[in-house]
Amino acid sequence: MSHLPTSITDRPTSSSPGRRGGGGRGRGRPDDSPTVKVSKALSYVLRHGAEKVNIPIRSDGYVLVSDLAKHPPLRNVSLADIQKIVASNEKQRFALREEPRVGTAGTVWLIRANQGHSVQVSIEMHQILTATEAPLVIHGTFLPSWGTICQQGLKPMTRQHIHFAAGLPGKDAGVISGMRKSCDVYIYIDMPKALASGIPFFRSANNVILSPGNERGVILPEFFAKQVKVLVIIGDMLPPFGTH
Repeated sequence: MSHLPTSITDRPTSSSPGRRGGGGRGRGRPDDSPTVKVSKALSYVLRHGAEKVNIPIRSDGYVLVSDLAKHPPLRNVSLADIQKIVASNEKQRFALREEPRVGTAGTVWLIRANQGHSVQVSIEMHQILTATEAPLVIHGTFLPSWGTICQQGLKPMTRQHIHFAAGLPGKDAGVISGMRKSCDVYIYIDMPKALASGIPFFRSANNVILSPGNERGVILPEFFAKQVKVLVIIGDMLPPFGTH
């Protein structure tokens, strides 16, 4: 990464709360630090755009680290840079592995996103079979979205799964990912009821709870627990809670 204007270890600049990272083709924002720009570019390639930038992606979501240079924002990023980003990413978004190179005595490095894919991949995850395995399953969202969600339910949208946290980030031990810290509405899932109805839930490598929803790809409001938590209430923007 010697061609970047500042080193990969520079302190990241602040970003707006609630803003989605890695927009567009993973270029990031002009005021992002080099580390954040690389992380967003990795997220774009590994979750959404590998085939669009002509990077082969395996069925398990892994791509060759050496192929990342095909994406211009990652052209000057070294293996050492990527190792540092994967190790220091507080949400553990990525998995890095070394495998034998077929037909030689050498090895190759591969990387994948642990979850959040819009492309079809098959990643090994632990299926949650009982509510005791995941006593807290919480979806974080924002006030403007609640009106639609409380009528139509939760959907994966452009991703393969609906994402949940296994608790509240910053409050419950082991919860590092699953929702943005800026979310102002927490939706608690009634896990005994949802599992009994046949809705599958899985736990990813970085402790995010994932579900494809029911056969129509939805988790209906009837599976929202009564203790839906609202952090901020502004006027009459939110329909009443506890009515499902």
